[in-house]
Amino acid sequence: MADYKYVTLHQNGPIAVIILNRPEVMNALSPQMIVELRKAVAEVAKDEEAEVLIVTGAGKAWSAGIDLKAMNAGIEEGKFSSDKILRDGEEIIRLLQTMPKPTIAAVNGYCYTGAMELMMCFDIVIAAEEAKIGDTHAKWGVIPKWGMSQRLSQLVGPMKARELSFTCEAISGEEAERIGLVNKAVPLADLDDAVSDMVNKILKNSNQTIAAMKHLYFTGEQTTLKEGLQAELDYDVAITDRAAFLRDFSNNK
Repeated sequence: MADYKYVTLHQNGPIAVIILNRPEVMNALSPQMIVELRKAVAEVAKDEEAEVLIVTGAGKAWSAGIDLKAMNAGIEEGKFSSDKILRDGEEIIRLLQTMPKPTIAAVNGYCYTGAMELMMCFDIVIAAEEAKIGDTHAKWGVIPKWGMSQRLSQLVGPMKARELSFTCEAISGEEAERIGLVNKAVPLADLDDAVSDMVNKILKNSNQTIAAMKHLYFTGEQTTLKEGLQAELDYDVAITDRAAFLRDFSNNK
């Protein structure tokens, strides 16, 4: 594994965990941290042993979003000053959405703006009830570039998305679950157990089928219903990791 300064990456068998690790600034996404996160996610994506990726934050935040101070004033005329930061973020999102393994965001605390954009690109999001999740682009006078204007309305509906973006008001993890922004919210003390329970349920199943399902879900989200149905009909991949399960099931009937 590569050496990282602002993220940590460790693996326990099929479970890879990335921790955003700048707790002194609520894991705000500096340019270097974004580069490291891109590299760490890419490392997991190509690791054949890893079957699930979990991303969480050190301290009291998942991430406060883009670190404007670390970007040398960071904003010029409503745009991020560094095109590379935008490209790195887009690559992180592409990897999260296309790697053939489930990705889980364990949102332990504050999650704002650019970090919220990244959060919405995970397959599953489990949040602490105490977490604060919000879009503050309008507060800082920045136009979103990592998908906020499209993905938020898909998840929570256009009217609620406008409310969250126009008011810049953060919501709790509990409220985020209620409106469909996250899969599940639990007390912070129970977050690790809830994530572990989800991972264990996933790992019991065919990772090849899950990879295929992930591909089909992503394909359908980018197309019309008609095109998605045809893509599902046409998609053909060998599933070879259920032989022992099917044999045992037959023997126990």
